[in-house]
Amino acid sequence: MGRGALLRQLFEGAIDVVGDVHGEIGPLRQLLRRLGYDEGGRHAKGRRLVFVGDLGDRGPNSPAVIELVRSLVGQGLAQCLLGNHELNLLRNESKPGNRWFIDPAHTEQRPGGEFAQCRVAPEALKPVWLTFFASLPLALERQDLRIVHAAWVPGEIEALRQAQGSTLELYRAFELRTQQQLAMEGLGEAAYREEQTWGKRLESKTAHVPLLPALGELDERYQMGNPIRVLTSGVERLAQEPFWSTGKWRMCQRVRWWEEYEEPVPVIIGHYWRRVRPEASTEQSLSKPQMFDQIEPTEWVGARENVFCVDFSAGARYLERKAGIMQFETHLAAMRWPEQELWFETGRVE
Repeated sequence: MGRGALLRQLFEGAIDVVGDVHGEIGPLRQLLRRLGYDEGGRHAKGRRLVFVGDLGDRGPNSPAVIELVRSLVGQGLAQCLLGNHELNLLRNESKPGNRWFIDPAHTEQRPGGEFAQCRVAPEALKPVWLTFFASLPLALERQDLRIVHAAWVPGEIEALRQAQGSTLELYRAFELRTQQQLAMEGLGEAAYREEQTWGKRLESKTAHVPLLPALGELDERYQMGNPIRVLTSGVERLAQEPFWSTGKWRMCQRVRWWEEYEEPVPVIIGHYWRRVRPEASTEQSLSKPQMFDQIEPTEWVGARENVFCVDFSAGARYLERKAGIMQFETHLAAMRWPEQELWFETGRVE
């Protein structure tokens, strides 16, 4: 790995790579017990934990999850990556599900709100957690394995190997460079005209909105012009048709970057809301293009079948609870390495 703090050496020895937790402290404790860890996060056989990021948001107790993981990392019992949800908090960017930290007075946190069940962040711990998030790497690597939150794209990885600065400093530098390029090309003005023309209809699920190419290309350029965005939220390209996601019509969509990954070293990722069954009860609540259609839960994917997503939609468990479903089809997962065994909080997946 390079000297930069954003790319670091992965633990040697046997590890358990834990998917996106999203505030689900109960399933996390269950999973760790299943894997053989004691209450202090120690394993009798010396195994250690690696978290892929997205520790908080949506679930009932993000503070407890973050404090547990922060403690494990501080003791050298775990490593943790920066996910897009931690990045949003670092950037003070308000998003659905993160107002427990950003804005506890928001309507979604009030009684009857979408995330009213989410425990809010104690004010005294907010700066502590932001310091912790700022310290997290974007990728971990050793000879036989690579781990990143959303996408291991060799060109973006190399750009970050050469970069110097903190996560936020580099994020802003990449963003500024993209802004300057787009201003010279006039793409921002074209996207603005599209946005003004369609206005509130972009935020109405029942509106008939066509593909708006300038808006889509603008989003693609902002995403792909920033390696930090790519590693934490994936590769995105102009969509073939608009789709509805998180409250608005989108023109730019995630793509299966692993189909272009040709390197021999396996990669473990989170981020993509994998499902045990495509007909899972919360599926209709998620309108994003599906990334794992016709793919079995234990299947590795990609051009060389050496990429595995260990996020099994724990972030959607709150929807199951709201629907009164207690036989959960969402799970918190871990991939044991080097065994390549998939475990849920309910036990090993055969």
